[in-house]
Amino acid sequence: MNAAGEGGSTREADAARDLDVLVPTCGRPDALAVTLGGLAAQTVRGFRVVVSDQTPAPDELSVDRPACRAVTRVLRLRGSEVELHRGRPWRGMAEQRDFLLSRARATRVLFLDDDILCEPGALSRMLAALGTLRCGFVGAAPQGLSFLDDVRPAEWAAFEPVTGPPGPERVRKGMPSWQRWRLHNAANLTHLTHLAQIAGATARRREWTAYRVAWIAGCVLYDRVRLQEAGGFGFWTRLPPGHRGEDVVAQLRVLERSGGVGILPPGTVHLELPTTLTDRRVDAYAEIIEADDAGRKARRGRRSGGEGP
Repeated sequence: MNAAGEGGSTREADAARDLDVLVPTCGRPDALAVTLGGLAAQTVRGFRVVVSDQTPAPDELSVDRPACRAVTRVLRLRGSEVELHRGRPWRGMAEQRDFLLSRARATRVLFLDDDILCEPGALSRMLAALGTLRCGFVGAAPQGLSFLDDVRPAEWAAFEPVTGPPGPERVRKGMPSWQRWRLHNAANLTHLTHLAQIAGATARRREWTAYRVAWIAGCVLYDRVRLQEAGGFGFWTRLPPGHRGEDVVAQLRVLERSGGVGILPPGTVHLELPTTLTDRRVDAYAEIIEADDAGRKARRGRRSGGEGP
């Protein structure tokens, strides 16, 4: 995976200074230290980092562990403001993301999970892609490098490069476009990046290639205003704490209004740790997307059919 040169352009530097990296974490101090270390190693500097640590008592908070403290000092030394929030009550991932978004000030916000290592140059490419395409979000799907020998060409069928602004798109389960989620299994993007480089498919003037997505987990850069216009994560009040798929809901809403893409190479590595979210009984997609779609359909039916008997 290629990295952008150290320092970068004036435009890159300005974009980085207008970036907030939002990191939710809970009970994974070692992983958080790796994630923050990846941020400290980026080729762009000056972005702001906001961490919300909801590690439950009596465990020591991750942000207060020595390794995390050390990397936080490095980030500050490299020009990043680091804002740490400790011990807030657990109300689920959607609420945690909603809180982080409420702390954001920058035009661009990167939601980065606490088990993702960003390689040097990853943030530079994402910022460049968002600035060029002017869509709602750009994602860099984390790769499971333990799957490097697990080659899955059947799952690459949904890959569709994007050469210009992607435009709004409605994606739902049951549509062919939903099958794009398979692109992010295992190490598929690592294999696709290698093939694209061999074939010369990567745009010659760029260090990245955009492609169409359904949704992306773990590392997504948003245009903050467009995310907020789509409702952000305010739907958390409609969900119990034990839910999953809140990022899917937010991205589908942004995708439908403003478009969004993934990029190759992603430059992100999944640490492949067990999830700390043990209660995942409620699917946010069903509770929010499907419920809202059904409500709109019912309202249209009432308007077109008039009052019933």
